[in-house]
Amino acid sequence: MNNVGIVVENLDDAISFFREIGLTLEGKGIVEGEWAGRVTGLLDQQVEVAMMVTPDGHSRLELSRFIRPEPISDHRNAPVNSLGYLRVMFRVDHLDELVTRLVRNGATLEGEIVQYEDVYRLCYIRGPERLLIGLAEKI
Repeated sequence: MNNVGIVVENLDDAISFFREIGLTLEGKGIVEGEWAGRVTGLLDQQVEVAMMVTPDGHSRLELSRFIRPEPISDHRNAPVNSLGYLRVMFRVDHLDELVTRLVRNGATLEGEIVQYEDVYRLCYIRGPERLLIGLAEKI
């Protein structure tokens, strides 16, 4: 897999949030032109994109803010059992400390932090724009 894409309204807030989780900004720019519209099927598009890289350097998260055309639907408040995009989960260190920082910066804990056997501590949080993000700390 090359990357996972998430569409947001505020690119800077999303970049800050994912930096807090440990991703780094690889690059930021505008994607537009006839070739881009042919790939997506949107034809005339202009999209501001930021590519974030996981700490291990193996995975990427593509954050997109559509300038043209505007987004047409919104499923950010959908519960975890909804069809379609569900969530992205990141393996993190120091889960309690990270959740405290994220909540202090506006995220909300969706349920609670739980332990799965002797393998992981897990939780779901709602980040900027109510995006559902999973966090897993290996025990």
